[in-house]
Amino acid sequence: MAQEHIVVVGAGQAGAAVVARLRALGFDGALTLLGAEPAPPYQRPPLSKKYLTGEMTRERLFLRPAAFYADQDITLRTGAAVRTIDRAARTLTVCTDGAGGGETLHWDRLILATGAAPRRLPADRGGALAGVHVMRDLADVDAMAGAFVAGRRLLVVGGGYIGLEAAAVAATRGLDVTLLEAAPRILVRVACAQTSDWFRTLHTAHGVRILEGTAVARLTGTDHVTGADVAGAHIPCDLAVVGIGVTPRTALAEAAGLEVADGIVVDTLGRTSDPDIWAAGDCALFPHGDGRLRLESVQNAIDQAEAVAANILGAAVPYVPQPWFWSDQYDAKLQIAGLGQGADSIVVRDAGDGRSHWYFAQGRLISVDAMNDARAYMVGKRLIEAGRSPDPAALAEPATDLRALLRD
Repeated sequence: MAQEHIVVVGAGQAGAAVVARLRALGFDGALTLLGAEPAPPYQRPPLSKKYLTGEMTRERLFLRPAAFYADQDITLRTGAAVRTIDRAARTLTVCTDGAGGGETLHWDRLILATGAAPRRLPADRGGALAGVHVMRDLADVDAMAGAFVAGRRLLVVGGGYIGLEAAAVAATRGLDVTLLEAAPRILVRVACAQTSDWFRTLHTAHGVRILEGTAVARLTGTDHVTGADVAGAHIPCDLAVVGIGVTPRTALAEAAGLEVADGIVVDTLGRTSDPDIWAAGDCALFPHGDGRLRLESVQNAIDQAEAVAANILGAAVPYVPQPWFWSDQYDAKLQIAGLGQGADSIVVRDAGDGRSHWYFAQGRLISVDAMNDARAYMVGKRLIEAGRSPDPAALAEPATDLRALLRD
Protein backbone atom coordinates (compact mmCIF):
# COMPACT_ATOMS: atom_id res chain seq x y z
CA MET A 1 0.00 0.00 0.00
CA ALA A 2 3.04 2.28 -0.10
CA GLN A 3 1.79 3.94 -3.28
CA GLU A 4 -1.76 4.42 -2.05
CA HIS A 5 -3.35 7.66 -0.91
CA ILE A 6 -5.83 7.37 1.96
CA VAL A 7 -8.00 10.43 2.49
CA VAL A 8 -10.03 10.96 5.67
CA VAL A 9 -13.00 13.34 5.53
CA GLY A 10 -13.71 14.79 8.96
CA ALA A 11 -11.09 15.93 11.47
CA GLY A 12 -12.94 15.12 14.67
CA GLN A 13 -12.14 12.44 17.22
CA ALA A 14 -12.65 9.56 14.76
CA GLY A 15 -10.69 11.21 11.95
CA ALA A 16 -7.78 12.02 14.24
CA ALA A 17 -7.79 8.49 15.67
CA VAL A 18 -7.84 6.72 12.32
CA VAL A 19 -4.86 8.59 10.82
CA ALA A 20 -2.79 8.09 13.98
CA ARG A 21 -3.61 4.38 14.02
CA LEU A 22 -2.82 3.92 10.35
CA ARG A 23 0.66 5.28 10.90
CA ALA A 24 1.12 3.27 14.11
CA LEU A 25 0.23 0.09 12.21
CA GLY A 26 2.81 0.82 9.56
CA PHE A 27 0.89 2.39 6.68
CA ASP A 28 3.52 4.34 4.74
CA GLY A 29 1.50 5.70 1.84
CA ALA A 30 0.16 9.23 1.49
CA LEU A 31 -2.31 10.19 4.23
CA THR A 32 -4.53 13.28 4.19
CA LEU A 33 -6.93 14.48 6.92
CA LEU A 34 -9.52 17.06 5.83
CA GLY A 35 -11.42 19.13 8.40
CA ALA A 36 -14.08 21.72 7.59
CA GLU A 37 -13.44 23.65 10.80
CA PRO A 38 -10.49 26.07 11.02
CA ALA A 39 -9.14 24.39 14.17
CA PRO A 40 -7.09 21.17 14.25
CA PRO A 41 -8.73 18.07 15.77
CA TYR A 42 -9.93 18.75 19.31
CA GLN A 43 -11.87 17.25 22.20
CA ARG A 44 -15.61 17.96 22.19
CA PRO A 45 -16.76 16.79 25.67
CA PRO A 46 -15.03 19.67 27.52
CA LEU A 47 -16.82 22.23 25.34
CA SER A 48 -19.99 22.07 27.45
CA LYS A 49 -18.00 21.80 30.68
CA LYS A 50 -14.54 23.22 31.40
CA TYR A 51 -14.13 25.14 28.15
CA LEU A 52 -17.47 26.92 28.58
CA THR A 53 -16.55 27.86 32.15
CA GLY A 54 -13.12 29.13 31.10
CA GLU A 55 -11.26 26.48 33.12
CA MET A 56 -9.76 24.99 29.95
CA THR A 57 -7.98 27.00 27.27
CA ARG A 58 -8.52 26.50 23.56
CA GLU A 59 -5.04 25.01 23.10
CA ARG A 60 -5.66 22.36 25.76
CA LEU A 61 -8.59 21.07 23.71
CA PHE A 62 -6.36 20.04 20.81
CA LEU A 63 -5.88 16.29 20.57
CA ARG A 64 -2.33 16.49 19.25
CA PRO A 65 0.32 19.20 18.93
CA ALA A 66 0.78 20.55 15.42
CA ALA A 67 4.17 18.86 15.18
CA PHE A 68 2.57 15.42 15.44
CA TYR A 69 1.01 15.62 11.99
CA ALA A 70 4.23 16.81 10.39
CA ASP A 71 6.31 14.18 12.21
CA GLN A 72 3.93 11.42 11.08
CA ASP A 73 3.81 12.73 7.51
CA ILE A 74 0.06 13.35 7.78
CA THR A 75 -1.26 16.17 5.62
CA LEU A 76 -3.73 17.99 7.87
CA ARG A 77 -5.87 20.53 6.04
CA THR A 78 -8.23 22.61 8.17
CA GLY A 79 -10.95 24.86 6.78
CA ALA A 80 -11.28 22.31 3.97
CA ALA A 81 -14.88 21.35 3.27
CA VAL A 82 -15.53 18.41 0.95
CA ARG A 83 -18.34 19.18 -1.50
CA THR A 84 -18.58 16.08 -3.71
CA ILE A 85 -17.24 12.55 -4.04
CA ASP A 86 -16.76 10.91 -7.45
CA ARG A 87 -16.54 7.19 -6.75
CA ALA A 88 -15.81 6.19 -10.33
CA ALA A 89 -12.87 8.58 -10.70
CA ARG A 90 -11.85 8.19 -7.02
CA THR A 91 -11.71 11.92 -6.53
CA LEU A 92 -13.32 14.47 -4.27
CA THR A 93 -13.81 18.21 -4.49
CA VAL A 94 -12.37 20.28 -1.65
CA CYS A 95 -13.43 23.87 -1.02
CA THR A 96 -11.12 26.07 1.03
CA ASP A 97 -12.42 29.54 0.19
CA GLY A 98 -16.04 29.15 1.32
CA ALA A 99 -17.27 30.24 -2.11
CA GLY A 100 -18.28 26.83 -3.39
CA GLY A 101 -15.41 26.29 -5.80
CA GLY A 102 -12.58 23.94 -5.09
CA GLU A 103 -9.80 21.64 -6.09
CA THR A 104 -9.90 17.99 -7.05
CA LEU A 105 -8.11 15.49 -4.81
CA HIS A 106 -7.46 11.86 -5.78
CA TRP A 107 -7.85 8.99 -3.32
CA ASP A 108 -7.33 5.23 -3.36
CA ARG A 109 -9.15 4.55 -0.08
CA LEU A 110 -11.58 6.99 1.51
CA ILE A 111 -12.68 7.15 5.15
CA LEU A 112 -15.76 9.16 6.10
CA ALA A 113 -15.66 10.48 9.66
CA THR A 114 -18.15 13.27 9.07
CA GLY A 115 -19.72 13.16 12.54
CA ALA A 116 -23.10 14.61 13.38
CA ALA A 117 -24.82 17.99 13.36
CA PRO A 118 -27.00 19.45 16.13
CA ARG A 119 -30.72 19.54 15.57
CA ARG A 120 -32.10 23.08 15.55
CA LEU A 121 -35.53 24.53 16.00
CA PRO A 122 -36.87 25.58 12.59
CA ALA A 123 -36.79 29.27 11.66
CA ASP A 124 -40.59 29.55 11.78
CA ARG A 125 -40.40 28.54 15.45
CA GLY A 126 -37.72 31.08 16.31
CA GLY A 127 -34.69 28.88 15.78
CA ALA A 128 -32.87 31.54 13.72
CA LEU A 129 -33.20 34.36 16.27
CA ALA A 130 -30.06 35.92 17.68
CA GLY A 131 -29.31 34.61 21.15
CA VAL A 132 -30.40 31.05 20.28
CA HIS A 133 -27.45 28.70 20.55
CA VAL A 134 -26.57 25.07 19.98
CA MET A 135 -23.58 23.33 21.53
CA ARG A 136 -21.59 21.12 19.19
CA ASP A 137 -18.32 22.76 18.13
CA LEU A 138 -15.84 25.44 19.14
CA ALA A 139 -17.61 28.17 17.24
CA ASP A 140 -20.89 27.35 18.98
CA VAL A 141 -19.40 27.62 22.45
CA ASP A 142 -17.32 30.69 21.62
CA ALA A 143 -20.52 32.40 20.45
CA MET A 144 -22.39 31.74 23.68
CA ALA A 145 -19.68 31.94 26.33
CA GLY A 146 -19.78 35.72 26.62
CA ALA A 147 -23.55 35.64 27.17
CA PHE A 148 -23.30 33.42 30.27
CA VAL A 149 -23.47 36.37 32.66
CA ALA A 150 -24.80 36.20 36.21
CA GLY A 151 -28.38 37.40 36.52
CA ARG A 152 -29.38 36.69 32.94
CA ARG A 153 -32.25 34.34 32.19
CA LEU A 154 -31.30 31.21 30.27
CA LEU A 155 -33.82 28.91 28.64
CA VAL A 156 -32.55 25.40 27.90
CA VAL A 157 -34.60 23.43 25.40
CA GLY A 158 -33.98 19.71 25.84
CA GLY A 159 -33.29 17.58 28.88
CA GLY A 160 -30.58 15.30 27.54
CA TYR A 161 -26.95 15.37 28.66
CA ILE A 162 -26.00 18.44 26.59
CA GLY A 163 -28.95 20.44 27.93
CA LEU A 164 -28.29 19.39 31.51
CA GLU A 165 -24.57 20.17 31.24
CA ALA A 166 -25.33 23.63 29.85
CA ALA A 167 -27.83 24.20 32.67
CA ALA A 168 -25.26 23.15 35.26
CA VAL A 169 -22.62 25.55 33.94
CA ALA A 170 -25.13 28.40 33.75
CA ALA A 171 -26.51 27.81 37.24
CA THR A 172 -22.98 27.66 38.65
CA ARG A 173 -22.23 31.02 37.02
CA GLY A 174 -25.30 32.64 38.55
CA LEU A 175 -27.77 32.60 35.66
CA ASP A 176 -31.47 32.07 36.22
CA VAL A 177 -32.09 28.78 34.43
CA THR A 178 -35.28 27.16 33.17
CA LEU A 179 -35.06 23.83 31.35
CA LEU A 180 -37.88 22.51 29.17
CA GLU A 181 -38.22 18.86 28.20
CA ALA A 182 -41.00 17.82 25.83
CA ALA A 183 -40.89 14.18 26.99
CA PRO A 184 -42.43 13.09 30.30
CA ARG A 185 -39.02 13.18 32.00
CA ILE A 186 -35.45 14.33 31.44
CA LEU A 187 -32.99 11.77 30.01
CA VAL A 188 -35.92 9.65 28.86
CA ARG A 189 -34.11 8.41 25.75
CA VAL A 190 -30.85 7.49 27.42
CA ALA A 191 -31.41 6.58 31.07
CA CYS A 192 -33.78 4.86 33.45
CA ALA A 193 -36.33 6.77 35.52
CA GLN A 194 -34.19 6.41 38.65
CA THR A 195 -31.27 8.20 36.96
CA SER A 196 -33.65 10.92 35.74
CA ASP A 197 -34.92 11.37 39.30
CA TRP A 198 -31.37 11.66 40.66
CA PHE A 199 -30.41 14.39 38.20
CA ARG A 200 -33.69 16.23 38.56
CA THR A 201 -33.08 16.46 42.32
CA LEU A 202 -29.48 17.59 41.72
CA HIS A 203 -30.48 20.41 39.37
CA THR A 204 -33.41 21.53 41.48
CA ALA A 205 -31.06 21.83 44.46
CA HIS A 206 -28.97 24.25 42.37
CA GLY A 207 -31.96 26.42 41.51
CA VAL A 208 -32.73 25.11 38.00
CA ARG A 209 -36.43 24.99 37.15
CA ILE A 210 -37.19 21.83 35.19
CA LEU A 211 -40.48 21.63 33.32
CA GLU A 212 -41.09 18.16 31.90
CA GLY A 213 -43.78 17.29 29.41
CA THR A 214 -43.45 20.87 28.18
CA ALA A 215 -42.83 21.42 24.49
CA VAL A 216 -41.81 24.74 22.96
CA ALA A 217 -44.42 26.01 20.53
CA ARG A 218 -42.06 28.78 19.41
CA LEU A 219 -39.29 31.03 20.61
CA THR A 220 -40.34 34.67 20.58
CA GLY A 221 -38.61 37.91 19.68
CA THR A 222 -38.19 40.23 16.70
CA ASP A 223 -34.46 39.90 16.08
CA HIS A 224 -33.20 38.53 19.41
CA VAL A 225 -34.85 35.81 21.46
CA THR A 226 -36.97 37.17 24.32
CA GLY A 227 -38.81 34.09 25.49
CA ALA A 228 -40.70 30.93 24.63
CA ASP A 229 -44.36 30.15 24.18
CA VAL A 230 -45.40 26.86 25.73
CA ALA A 231 -48.86 25.42 26.34
CA GLY A 232 -50.79 28.09 28.20
CA ALA A 233 -47.76 30.13 29.24
CA HIS A 234 -44.93 32.40 28.14
CA ILE A 235 -41.45 32.01 29.63
CA PRO A 236 -39.18 35.07 29.25
CA CYS A 237 -35.46 34.64 28.63
CA ASP A 238 -32.36 36.57 27.57
CA LEU A 239 -30.75 33.67 25.70
CA ALA A 240 -31.53 30.06 24.84
CA VAL A 241 -29.56 26.86 24.37
CA VAL A 242 -31.17 24.19 22.21
CA GLY A 243 -30.03 20.66 23.01
CA ILE A 244 -32.46 18.36 21.22
CA GLY A 245 -30.06 15.81 19.82
CA VAL A 246 -28.01 15.42 16.67
CA THR A 247 -28.36 13.94 13.20
CA PRO A 248 -25.55 12.08 11.43
CA ARG A 249 -23.90 13.95 8.60
CA THR A 250 -24.75 11.69 5.69
CA ALA A 251 -25.45 14.12 2.83
CA LEU A 252 -22.01 13.66 1.24
CA ALA A 253 -22.30 9.87 1.35
CA GLU A 254 -25.86 9.88 0.08
CA ALA A 255 -24.98 12.15 -2.85
CA ALA A 256 -22.18 9.73 -3.73
CA GLY A 257 -24.69 6.88 -3.91
CA LEU A 258 -23.64 5.07 -0.74
CA GLU A 259 -26.20 3.23 1.37
CA VAL A 260 -27.54 5.55 4.07
CA ALA A 261 -30.15 5.08 6.80
CA ASP A 262 -29.80 6.70 10.22
CA GLY A 263 -26.15 7.04 9.40
CA ILE A 264 -23.73 5.76 6.77
CA VAL A 265 -24.34 2.03 6.60
CA VAL A 266 -21.21 -0.07 7.14
CA ASP A 267 -20.48 -3.77 7.59
CA THR A 268 -18.82 -5.35 10.61
CA LEU A 269 -15.40 -4.23 9.38
CA GLY A 270 -16.43 -0.61 8.77
CA ARG A 271 -16.79 -0.75 4.98
CA THR A 272 -19.60 1.11 3.29
CA SER A 273 -21.52 -0.20 0.27
CA ASP A 274 -18.42 0.79 -1.73
CA PRO A 275 -15.55 -1.51 -0.68
CA ASP A 276 -12.98 1.29 -1.04
CA ILE A 277 -14.90 3.69 1.22
CA TRP A 278 -15.10 3.23 4.97
CA ALA A 279 -16.83 5.12 7.79
CA ALA A 280 -16.36 5.54 11.53
CA GLY A 281 -17.62 7.58 14.46
CA ASP A 282 -20.94 9.36 15.00
CA CYS A 283 -21.88 9.06 11.32
CA ALA A 284 -21.47 5.28 11.02
CA LEU A 285 -24.37 2.82 11.34
CA PHE A 286 -22.94 -0.63 12.03
CA PRO A 287 -24.35 -4.14 12.64
CA HIS A 288 -25.24 -4.87 16.26
CA GLY A 289 -27.21 -7.84 17.48
CA ASP A 290 -30.20 -8.37 15.22
CA GLY A 291 -30.13 -4.81 13.92
CA ARG A 292 -27.90 -1.79 13.46
CA LEU A 293 -26.52 0.74 15.89
CA ARG A 294 -25.02 4.21 15.75
CA LEU A 295 -23.14 5.39 18.84
CA GLU A 296 -22.45 9.02 19.68
CA SER A 297 -19.48 8.89 22.03
CA VAL A 298 -15.78 9.65 22.15
CA GLN A 299 -14.99 6.07 23.07
CA ASN A 300 -16.85 4.65 20.09
CA ALA A 301 -15.28 7.20 17.74
CA ILE A 302 -11.79 6.15 18.81
CA ASP A 303 -12.39 2.39 19.01
CA GLN A 304 -14.28 2.18 15.73
CA ALA A 305 -11.75 4.38 13.93
CA GLU A 306 -8.86 2.24 15.14
CA ALA A 307 -10.73 -0.89 14.05
CA VAL A 308 -11.26 0.62 10.59
CA ALA A 309 -7.57 1.48 10.35
CA ALA A 310 -6.61 -2.11 11.14
CA ASN A 311 -9.18 -3.56 8.74
CA ILE A 312 -8.10 -1.33 5.85
CA LEU A 313 -4.65 -2.85 6.36
CA GLY A 314 -6.08 -6.39 6.24
CA ALA A 315 -6.87 -7.35 9.84
CA ALA A 316 -10.45 -8.43 8.96
CA VAL A 317 -11.57 -8.25 12.61
CA PRO A 318 -15.25 -7.34 13.17
CA TYR A 319 -15.86 -4.29 15.33
CA VAL A 320 -17.59 -5.17 18.61
CA PRO A 321 -18.36 -2.06 20.69
CA GLN A 322 -17.84 -1.91 24.45
CA PRO A 323 -19.86 1.25 25.12
CA TRP A 324 -19.12 3.66 27.93
CA PHE A 325 -20.07 7.30 28.43
CA TRP A 326 -19.75 10.04 31.00
CA SER A 327 -21.20 13.40 32.00
CA ASP A 328 -20.01 16.02 34.50
CA GLN A 329 -22.64 18.24 36.12
CA TYR A 330 -21.76 20.48 39.08
CA ASP A 331 -19.56 18.27 41.30
CA ALA A 332 -21.31 15.11 40.14
CA LYS A 333 -19.75 12.64 37.74
CA LEU A 334 -21.96 10.21 35.89
CA GLN A 335 -20.22 7.18 34.34
CA ILE A 336 -22.15 4.72 32.19
CA ALA A 337 -21.10 1.29 30.98
CA GLY A 338 -23.09 -0.69 28.46
CA LEU A 339 -26.39 0.09 26.77
CA GLY A 340 -29.58 0.14 28.82
CA GLN A 341 -32.12 -0.29 26.01
CA GLY A 342 -34.30 -3.32 26.60
CA ALA A 343 -33.85 -3.44 30.39
CA ASP A 344 -36.78 -4.96 32.27
CA SER A 345 -35.55 -4.30 35.82
CA ILE A 346 -33.34 -1.79 37.62
CA VAL A 347 -31.36 -2.47 40.80
CA VAL A 348 -30.59 0.62 42.90
CA ARG A 349 -27.43 0.57 45.00
CA ASP A 350 -26.59 3.34 47.48
CA ALA A 351 -22.96 3.85 48.53
CA GLY A 352 -22.62 6.83 50.82
CA ASP A 353 -22.42 9.90 48.61
CA GLY A 354 -22.65 7.78 45.50
CA ARG A 355 -25.36 5.75 43.85
CA SER A 356 -25.53 3.28 40.99
CA HIS A 357 -28.36 1.89 38.89
CA TRP A 358 -27.87 -1.57 37.41
CA TYR A 359 -29.88 -2.52 34.30
CA PHE A 360 -30.97 -6.13 33.77
CA ALA A 361 -32.70 -7.75 30.80
CA GLN A 362 -34.08 -11.22 31.52
CA GLY A 363 -31.60 -11.63 34.34
CA ARG A 364 -28.60 -10.45 32.31
CA LEU A 365 -26.64 -7.36 33.33
CA ILE A 366 -26.54 -4.98 30.35
CA SER A 367 -25.66 -1.54 31.74
CA VAL A 368 -24.83 0.48 34.82
CA ASP A 369 -25.21 4.19 35.64
CA ALA A 370 -22.79 5.24 38.40
CA MET A 371 -23.20 8.64 40.01
CA ASN A 372 -20.13 9.61 42.06
CA ASP A 373 -19.27 5.93 42.37
CA ALA A 374 -16.22 5.04 40.30
CA ARG A 375 -15.97 1.59 41.85
CA ALA A 376 -19.49 0.64 40.74
CA TYR A 377 -18.69 1.85 37.24
CA MET A 378 -15.42 -0.08 37.06
CA VAL A 379 -16.93 -3.31 38.38
CA GLY A 380 -20.04 -3.00 36.24
CA LYS A 381 -18.00 -2.36 33.09
CA ARG A 382 -15.81 -5.41 33.69
CA LEU A 383 -18.78 -7.63 34.43
CA ILE A 384 -20.60 -6.52 31.27
CA GLU A 385 -17.53 -7.01 29.10
CA ALA A 386 -17.06 -10.50 30.58
CA GLY A 387 -20.72 -11.37 30.03
CA ARG A 388 -21.26 -12.02 33.74
CA SER A 389 -24.38 -11.11 35.72
CA PRO A 390 -24.28 -10.79 39.53
CA ASP A 391 -27.13 -11.58 41.86
CA PRO A 392 -29.43 -8.53 41.90
CA ALA A 393 -30.16 -8.98 45.62
CA ALA A 394 -26.42 -8.90 46.39
CA LEU A 395 -26.02 -5.73 44.35
CA ALA A 396 -28.78 -3.97 46.25
CA GLU A 397 -27.14 -4.75 49.58
CA PRO A 398 -24.78 -1.87 50.54
CA ALA A 399 -22.58 -4.25 52.55
CA THR A 400 -21.71 -6.29 49.44
CA ASP A 401 -18.09 -5.85 48.36
CA LEU A 402 -18.39 -5.10 44.66
CA ARG A 403 -14.85 -6.25 43.96
CA ALA A 404 -15.77 -9.69 45.24
CA LEU A 405 -18.28 -9.96 42.41
CA LEU A 406 -15.37 -10.02 39.97
CA ARG A 407 -13.89 -13.05 41.74
CA ASP A 408 -17.07 -15.11 42.00
